[in-house]
Amino acid sequence: MPNILLVGNGAREHAMAEAIARSGYSPILFSFMKANNPGIASLSDICKLGSYSDLSGITDFALDNKIDFAVIGPEDPLNNGIVDALIQCGIPSVGPVKSLARLETSKSFTRNLVNKYHIPGNPKFKVFTTPDGLEAFLEQLDGIVLKPDGLTGGKGVLVQGDHFKSRDEALKLCRQILKESSSVIVEEKFDGEEFSLQCLCDGKTVVGTPLVQDHKRRFDGDQGPNTGGMGSYSLPDHLMPFLKASDVEEGLAITRQVAAALLKETGRPYKGVMYGGFIATKDGVKLLEYNARFGDPEAMNILPLLKTDFVDICRHIINGTLNTLKIEFDPKATVCKYVVPKGYGLPADHPDAASSRAKIEVGNVRKARLYYSSVDKKEDGLYLSSSRAIGIVGIADNLDEARIIAEEGVKAVKGPVAYREDIGTQALIQKRIDHMKKIRMS
Repeated sequence: MPNILLVGNGAREHAMAEAIARSGYSPILFSFMKANNPGIASLSDICKLGSYSDLSGITDFALDNKIDFAVIGPEDPLNNGIVDALIQCGIPSVGPVKSLARLETSKSFTRNLVNKYHIPGNPKFKVFTTPDGLEAFLEQLDGIVLKPDGLTGGKGVLVQGDHFKSRDEALKLCRQILKESSSVIVEEKFDGEEFSLQCLCDGKTVVGTPLVQDHKRRFDGDQGPNTGGMGSYSLPDHLMPFLKASDVEEGLAITRQVAAALLKETGRPYKGVMYGGFIATKDGVKLLEYNARFGDPEAMNILPLLKTDFVDICRHIINGTLNTLKIEFDPKATVCKYVVPKGYGLPADHPDAASSRAKIEVGNVRKARLYYSSVDKKEDGLYLSSSRAIGIVGIADNLDEARIIAEEGVKAVKGPVAYREDIGTQALIQKRIDHMKKIRMS
């Protein structure tokens, strides 16, 4: 019975806790959270609340409980160097050390790495630390994407047509970003369809998991502001209907080359999740960004389908022996819908903004899986925060059935909440199929 430490308190970590808890090794789970997630707490033997920047607090908790290994959920503790701190205490982790977590925490590091090792997928890009040369480079691009260098919670990317219209506006935004960030990455904008390819990596071997498509826009029809992700879906064949098999192979090949480049560049093996955000274009697959952990919501699509023991996967990642383990997933469809406060993603002066402090009630979600995210459990019940509240997941033999299960589950949450009805619908997927057909024919 291994003692396992889980760091994190979101719905992603709730899904990870569930995967750990159902292991055949009957592990004892210890969880370190910055807020009390009732789902994680119910699966844990001991929980501790604290800050992810309190490295000694986390390592002391691990040492006191004789932890065999840790699993790190979110990006913040990775960025703070928790894996390095645990290694110094003799405790290995599923999660990269701080220098390798730059794959996510520094967009300029990743772009420059891909460029240096001649790995395909990069856009035309340039990193600016001052405004010098900005205007001239902007003139070279037909479409523009701006990215502050650092963690932005999935909401920092600014895209021409969505967040600004002209080059002049882009120039002003760049100057503003440089006042708040050390650098800004200016990239060409791609036309295509995005997909998430989460891979498991032990430093040498990279194993792909089922493809997932995330929906970041707040409202139905992919309208409104970008959010941390309003939901996602996956299909029984673990592919996407708007992609070709070669697209997936290209994405996997890029990730394998990046893993090898990281080892060569730093001398240290990447152990954890390499989550590639890719876009299929008429010129092949391009790399949007990497995350150094499972996606949220995408973890909720794949972890419930995992047939291989998650503790075995963790041990093989740590030991560098993933090539000897067969990793399997159920051939099922999944639909994840996030229940959020009505005011989520809206301005602070919006009439629905007060919903972020409201009390909610969760009834019977029936066949759906429920994963708590940013909720606050108090003595008198469950309260919303300003972020996403609960991930509801439907799992079935086909997408329509999975969507119906998720929809029924969402309706069990009562209070001033909202969600996207269109995630997992054929109409939304058909738009993507038609878009890719048009792009590939042009």
